Amino acid sequence: MQTDTNWLKSKKPQHNIKSIGILLIPIALYFVPMDWLKHQQSVCLFKNLTGNDCYGCGMTRAILSALHFQFGQAFHYNKLFVIVLPLLIYIWTKTLIRTVDRKNLHKLV
Repeated sequence: MQTDTNWLKSKKPQHNIKSIGILLIPIALYFVPMDWLKHQQSVCLFKNLTGNDCYGCGMTRAILSALHFQFGQAFHYNKLFVIVLPLLIYIWTKTLIRTVDRKNLHKLV
């Protein structure tokens, strides 16, 4: 029984590194400590200049909370994560498929 591991036998090692890197992004984000992120100062220019939240404020914390399956907390940070998170998952999946098998699988997405 032969398994399809052609993407691992690529002649370009940077292709393998890119594939593995894309695969590890959600795993790496899962291990970002939420406590560290909660106590950081905002880098939002709009918030720093006006003192008001913009529509994107809290999105990073919301996405990371959702990745930790804390959906109530994610909704508290930014309600728009319910739109952004599925889009990020779609983009990540499409990029991963195109990177792993450029010949056949990219036609599915």
